Amino acid sequence: MKKTLLYSALIIGAIVFAYPFIWMFFSTFKPDGEIGNIELLPEIWTWQNYILVFDRIPIAKGFLNSLIVTSLVTISVTLFGSITGYAFSRLKWKGRDFMFSLSLLTMMIPFQITLIPTYILIVKFGLTDHLAGLIVPTMVTAFSILLFRQSFLTIPQDLVDAARLDGCSELGILFRIILPLSKPVVVTVAILTFVANWNEVLWPLIVIREQSLMTMPQMVALFAVGGGSDSSIGAQLASAFLLALPVIIAYLIFQKHFIKSMASSGLKS
Repeated sequence: MKKTLLYSALIIGAIVFAYPFIWMFFSTFKPDGEIGNIELLPEIWTWQNYILVFDRIPIAKGFLNSLIVTSLVTISVTLFGSITGYAFSRLKWKGRDFMFSLSLLTMMIPFQITLIPTYILIVKFGLTDHLAGLIVPTMVTAFSILLFRQSFLTIPQDLVDAARLDGCSELGILFRIILPLSKPVVVTVAILTFVANWNEVLWPLIVIREQSLMTMPQMVALFAVGGGSDSSIGAQLASAFLLALPVIIAYLIFQKHFIKSMASSGLKS
């Protein structure tokens, strides 16, 4: 009886959570006149909303730009975050705890406060209207350092000491021993970084002005609020669904590792 009640509650919660996304998907095939109806399935199926999206904005180019930026940022955050997390968790050096606390302090500062100084630096370096202007400011994050450090602390010190006795370098210990044992946290950092950067709109709107360099969220935002959609709700929903689709696919592929990491190593000290 307890399991029946538990699974019933979970099913109801899943339906409540997933219904808006399911409704959005089917609404992309409805004419604007039908979108206000309660019915889930459209009475008249149409591809006009998607045709309008692909006709008005270079969605394929935006997808490629987003993929390049997000992939490079995800790789750099995972790489530098793991190296820094290892230094904070396994190496002993003067000022280690202070530097770790200082890195955590940056998590408490809203991005809007550092927006103008960061933009001035990007202008000084000549990275405006360049994909590097979207990549460089987000190559390492304090949150990834925190997750890696907390996960690495759960690995027995004896493994590290044995590797050092065998003559393995610190980077060798990290890449040959620590990271293979920390796949869940690696996947978690990668997914969180991928989602955060894939959905970023404000910073690309400030740095990028040329349409050929715009990311997919930037194009969708300008399409929805800039008049490109001709106030068509169906077209706006279609563009939003295309934007969310890669994130949904990535999460479905790596959800087991993501859940395992959040349950076992996320904040363990």
